[in-house]
Amino acid sequence: MNGTVLVQLVLMLAPLSLVAIGGVNSVLPEIHRQVVDSYGWLTDGEFAALFAVAQAAPGPNIALLVTLIGWKLAGAPGIVVALLAISVPSGVLAYGMTRAWHRFRAARWRRPVQAGLAPIAVGFVLASASLLIRAADTSLVAYAVSGITAILMLRTRLHPLLLLGGAAALAVAGWL
Repeated sequence: MNGTVLVQLVLMLAPLSLVAIGGVNSVLPEIHRQVVDSYGWLTDGEFAALFAVAQAAPGPNIALLVTLIGWKLAGAPGIVVALLAISVPSGVLAYGMTRAWHRFRAARWRRPVQAGLAPIAVGFVLASASLLIRAADTSLVAYAVSGITAILMLRTRLHPLLLLGGAAALAVAGWL
């Protein structure tokens, strides 16, 4: 086990935990940038594969992604460190902010703050989607599948597992 990697993991994830407006998925592009580009711990393909595993599992998927990254880097200690680094700072901040939010429930500034945070969270989530498409799609067919899937998700009520099954069938057939 490399203690330096564990320290780097904490120094990377703890600050991101504090700015994860809308959830951990909002900082996914920065996690990718640091894990793949800055530290070189994973390749784009490895990151996309870990993301796919995290999405397939029930529960808080992006937090699971972080624990998978910790596992890949440092085994069981990496899991614990990554989970604590992404959860504890934001949990403490959320607790304090909830108390303050309740205390100032009649303040005039609350509504504008809420209105301003919503587009920031949406922008972060869209940046995450863009990053994942670039990391996972390696061919024109893969880009087309991503685009068609996005359109179908927005315009129909198809169950996501049907779309996932369709993409898996394309991959088994050798098209992806």
